Amino acid sequence: MSYRKTFKLICGFAGGSAVLVFAAAAADSRGYFGEQRGEAASRWSRFTVLQAAQPAWTPASHTPAPTGHSWDFNWDKRDPSTLTNGKKKETATEDPSSEQDNGKPKATRNILLIRHSQYNLSGNSDKERILTPLGREQAELTGKRLAALGLKYDVLVHSSMARATETAHIISKHLPGVELLSCDLLREGAPIEPVPPVTHWKPDAVYHEDGARIEAAFRRYIHRADPKQKEDSYEIIVCHANVIRYFVCRALQFPAEGWLRMGLNNGSITWLTIRPSGRVALRTLGDSGFMPPDKLTRT
Repeated sequence: MSYRKTFKLICGFAGGSAVLVFAAAAADSRGYFGEQRGEAASRWSRFTVLQAAQPAWTPASHTPAPTGHSWDFNWDKRDPSTLTNGKKKETATEDPSSEQDNGKPKATRNILLIRHSQYNLSGNSDKERILTPLGREQAELTGKRLAALGLKYDVLVHSSMARATETAHIISKHLPGVELLSCDLLREGAPIEPVPPVTHWKPDAVYHEDGARIEAAFRRYIHRADPKQKEDSYEIIVCHANVIRYFVCRALQFPAEGWLRMGLNNGSITWLTIRPSGRVALRTLGDSGFMPPDKLTRT
């Protein structure tokens, strides 16, 4: 085998395989595989060595194995097949499945989670932690973006903290006619101790207190549609980064303690879709591409 052919052959393989191929080619050129064989046998010996130099490929070795638990379709405790109303059947011929079919959700809920805009970090109290001039610009941009989507919004719920309330009111100017509601459950806090732990961040809140409240907010707002809902809905929730990240982990059935691994820009949009079957999809996470680069912040 000429050195030019050997070089071309080596270039066709990667990593440790190339070393073995080069050794096999050199050994064959010196007759170590047999002096008296014909050309066909010599070619066959090279092919066998080259084939042996490659790692074995099987579908099993290249397909990641599933990890964790299977999807829980009753994660929101609203799966119709698990619900019973305790009513006594009026007739013996009543179809037991008809009532269940009537109780099945038919609409999809779209929940747009908005992180509040940049605010005054030096404020000593919540009332002093109002939006900065840049923060008000960000809220205007977010409101324009939500209006440009052309969706029929049903409600705009916001945290009762000053920065979220101010952000929501600015956004609402771009969405006339959309009901505006405040909710204490959506206030910022520490939902659960993060994993891996961090040393530079020590929340004042107690995990078991804030966690219970934020979990209550999740159960109130993140679930499949009521069976009485006929059309798909679009709901806006203006709140805080920790709350949004926890909601995303819980809704996707990811480990909740991983919430701090995600980052969200101020005024960004996170979009969750909840199907009648209980399936959940994350359409966007912290979308802020509608803002100019010089307007982006994460404080």
